[in-house]
Amino acid sequence: MALCASSFPAQIIRAAASSDLQASTSLSSHFSWGPDFHYQLRTQVRKRRCGIWASLSEKGEYYSQRPPTPLLDTINYPIHMKNLSVKELKQLVDELRSDVIFNVSKTGGHLGSSLGVVELTVALHYVFNAPQDKILWDVGHQTYPHKILTGRRDQMSTMRQTNGLSGFTKRSESEYDCFGTGHSSTTISAGLGMAVGRDLKGRKNNVVAVIGDGAMTAGQAYEAMNNAGYLDSDMIVILNDNKQVSLPTASLDGPIPPVGALSSALSRLQSNRPLRELREVAKGVTKQIGGPMHEWAAKVDEYARGMISGSGSTLFEELGLYYIGPVDGHNVDDLVAILKEVKSTKTTGPVLIHVVTEKGRGYPYAEKAADKYHGVVKFDPATGKQFKGTATAKTQSYTTYFAEALVAEAEVDNDIVGIHAAMGGGTGMNIFQRRFPTRCFDVGIAEQHAVTFAAGLTCEGLKPFCAIYSSFMQRAYDQVVHDVDLQKLPVRFAMDRAGLVGADGPTHSGSFDVTFMACLPNMVVMAPSDEAELFHMVATAAAIDDRPSCFRYPRGNGVGVQLPPGNKGIPLEVGRGRILMEGDRVALFGYGTAVQSCLAAASLVEQHGLRVTVADARFCKPLDHALIRSLAKSHEVLITVEEGSIGGFGSHVAHFLALDGLLDGNLKWRPMVLPDRYIEHGSPADQIAWAGLTPSHIAATVFNILGQTREALEIAS
Repeated sequence: MALCASSFPAQIIRAAASSDLQASTSLSSHFSWGPDFHYQLRTQVRKRRCGIWASLSEKGEYYSQRPPTPLLDTINYPIHMKNLSVKELKQLVDELRSDVIFNVSKTGGHLGSSLGVVELTVALHYVFNAPQDKILWDVGHQTYPHKILTGRRDQMSTMRQTNGLSGFTKRSESEYDCFGTGHSSTTISAGLGMAVGRDLKGRKNNVVAVIGDGAMTAGQAYEAMNNAGYLDSDMIVILNDNKQVSLPTASLDGPIPPVGALSSALSRLQSNRPLRELREVAKGVTKQIGGPMHEWAAKVDEYARGMISGSGSTLFEELGLYYIGPVDGHNVDDLVAILKEVKSTKTTGPVLIHVVTEKGRGYPYAEKAADKYHGVVKFDPATGKQFKGTATAKTQSYTTYFAEALVAEAEVDNDIVGIHAAMGGGTGMNIFQRRFPTRCFDVGIAEQHAVTFAAGLTCEGLKPFCAIYSSFMQRAYDQVVHDVDLQKLPVRFAMDRAGLVGADGPTHSGSFDVTFMACLPNMVVMAPSDEAELFHMVATAAAIDDRPSCFRYPRGNGVGVQLPPGNKGIPLEVGRGRILMEGDRVALFGYGTAVQSCLAAASLVEQHGLRVTVADARFCKPLDHALIRSLAKSHEVLITVEEGSIGGFGSHVAHFLALDGLLDGNLKWRPMVLPDRYIEHGSPADQIAWAGLTPSHIAATVFNILGQTREALEIAS
């Protein structure tokens, strides 16, 4: 018998006397929790922790010392949870949430998202039998509780550090991470593939894909649901709805209303048919098994009663998924009951369970300021104070410099608009939005749409700057090619997080953008060597109005050079580089921030009696042919240096050198690029060393080519 589309009442009222940890959370038809809810929540948190946790800190709203975790201490793997009572599961939830808070306070990382799914994580591992049952976590930044319960608790102190745990799910890290993530909106597709593969192999395991409401804004999620409804393989999709369709960094002034019609639809969503079939399933199971199954079936039936509205179906039903919800994501009883019922029912086809959660749940500071606790540095658990080192920094981030440069351009050009894909804080577009609220567009996690939307804006005479992380630009490549470059539309792409990115690792490293952008016939491709150059390249992009352009810049702060007056850059001559240091025999030809490493390498080399030339390419496309000819003809050695993959700047230089006959003589050319492998997460210094792109590596390469191996070894050591 198939599950019918079902709905849960918009008001869920529970008797608190049933347990010491009852959430008693009311979910209004719009799922908006008011001040009273937050007050009650904090009161309940304190009450229910009595007896097993340390007293609250006198200096803050949370504990200053890690409280004891007697139950969690007995859980190394999910199998150790199977004999717990529901009451014990609630204690486990409290202890697990505390463990996440104190672990992240020591390492930094994604806090709010992990706190929001503690109950859901416990319920999933209690009901399902991972790793045989496949549990997929979209994005993966909410999986700290999952990691703790799956054999990695003793390694949580290494989270996002060199040789430590990844901040996301990673197949090579644990058999419980059945699919690696980092980018959004992939798990329904992957889960469907696993479900179909299971069916073809004749297996009987369950497949559960957990995806957030933000990730649901991406087209791939709908493509996957559409195909899942057609293929009709059994799988469970859990929609984790925390009302943040855009990431909480979207605004400088706190959380902003979620972007797009989807958030409104979710807040109104209730099933539009009677629950005839599902209620019959519940009754039938009760008759056949009785006992505890009666309580589980009654929970499903309780959510099912009386929820009928006029339109006839939900979006998810139209796509072929049976809808159940909304379910209180912080009520362990209900989560366990619903998951057990869906698991045990002989269903046909995909089921979507709509779970409503609160980001940052259980940590007062995160609850009150979810925008600040999505991703955190090390912090004091008692006070919530984050230990940010930027207060003493002499320079700002490249992201901030980009935003300031764009604001300066927009002040004098009313046609300039900004676009980002749910990353206002990450891209600096929140700064632009504050100054120009009607000229900044957050399109949700929808990079493909962002690019083509920008293309449409150019057709009407506007000048869009599309700010997207380098690694996320990969998701929109066909749109860049077909909708922008082919039509020669002047969209400007600002690609943040170019190069290696440290703790976020290979999922977020901007390794490939130079390669995939510079191969496009009409694209102007730039990279600044410092923050002043970034201001000039923003001005250059604004001035280019006959073709598309892009520029990349790294994570991290500027190098401290003088900025242009009034933050207003001066447009550069397109395709013209510059020489920063004149020398002999060897020329270091850098692209982007690798120029700084070339300058540092030149200083190392000079200590051994050799002065080299350092040139800043500025442009990968079009190349400065005159500069390259000059460097090639006046030096014995030409070394191109870039923090990008094979096929990028160095390849374009080599192509020109070969066609121009400059490699036919005695010139020795060597490329220094990222190695042809993914660089694992770690400190930025470690990553650059692994890649072989430190100033010492560059200097050693110089002496190796010149045959001075002794000097090379001295520098390398």
